[in-house]
Amino acid sequence: MTFLIVAPNWLGDAVMALPAIADVGAHAGADGRVIVAARPAVAGLFACVEGIAGVVTLEGGTARSGLSGIAQDAQTVRAAGADVAVLLPNSVRAGLVAWRAGVAGRWGYHHQGRGALLTRAVAKPREMVHQADYYRRLVQALGIPTLAHEPRLRIPPEADAEAAQLLAEHGWTPGTRLIAVAPGAAFGGAKRWVPARFAGVSAALAESHDALTVIVGSAADGRTAWEIVQEAGKIADRAPARRPVSLAGRTSLPQLAAVLARCAAVVSNDSGAMHVAAAAGVPVVALFGPTSERETAPRGARAAVLTSPVWCRPCMLRECPLDHRCMTGITVDEVTGRVGDLM
Repeated sequence: MTFLIVAPNWLGDAVMALPAIADVGAHAGADGRVIVAARPAVAGLFACVEGIAGVVTLEGGTARSGLSGIAQDAQTVRAAGADVAVLLPNSVRAGLVAWRAGVAGRWGYHHQGRGALLTRAVAKPREMVHQADYYRRLVQALGIPTLAHEPRLRIPPEADAEAAQLLAEHGWTPGTRLIAVAPGAAFGGAKRWVPARFAGVSAALAESHDALTVIVGSAADGRTAWEIVQEAGKIADRAPARRPVSLAGRTSLPQLAAVLARCAAVVSNDSGAMHVAAAAGVPVVALFGPTSERETAPRGARAAVLTSPVWCRPCMLRECPLDHRCMTGITVDEVTGRVGDLM
């Protein structure tokens, strides 16, 4: 039997879905296949996932693309030849794509009235659960044993070699300890720690651990990365230290995972890069402000969450209407100390 799993649209969610995907793979067995269908922004992640027979890219766009985009994605799904589609996104659009593709089994959560498009519809959990458990509960309700508990990524050798070359081009030499900072967050500005504080952590770790900081993220994080480099330069003028380098917007997803896997620790906002680092087995210090660590904390024994105990969090707002105290209350010393504990 061939299972086609429609992946979540966001990188962090896609990583948190990996245990559920692994469970489907174990259920399919040696005679079955698991194919992942994913948006271009996350499709590259699955090059780092074992047990996947193939990845098809859904190029039809979002709900705004209309019927033509649905038809395009349905054609892609139909060509995969799946017997069952497991829909991890809750959208009606995902249901329409699978239905129009003619997949015989269409399984997913009953949401937004899409039950008529599904052949097996599962009621959503009523209580708050971690997003990884949200996906695992779906496959469990479908009769698939849940065996995997934490997301796991493997680094392809070619991606590791490319990451090493990219780092070397930016001044890294083998044997130099690397620390990554991930200052981006697609959800909104409220999730982002202050660039000057990332720079402070970079300078402190350069002094205490002779570490080189590498800034990672998407092209959209380029401005923030530049600000961190500039702030770190001001600190270095007062107390010479290794200056951070930026790879924001310069890595594919496999290369990002490979860069992070080479790091002694990662400091990150609540973001996709945070989940990639944890799934790669790297110690992660995650900074949570407006979002809930109960739902999206990185999974792994080497992950730590830092918060500021203020009355207004988690508010789940994209931008702070007050003074951003949930993030500014997290100090450089707290983060630096926690990184030191985990390394």
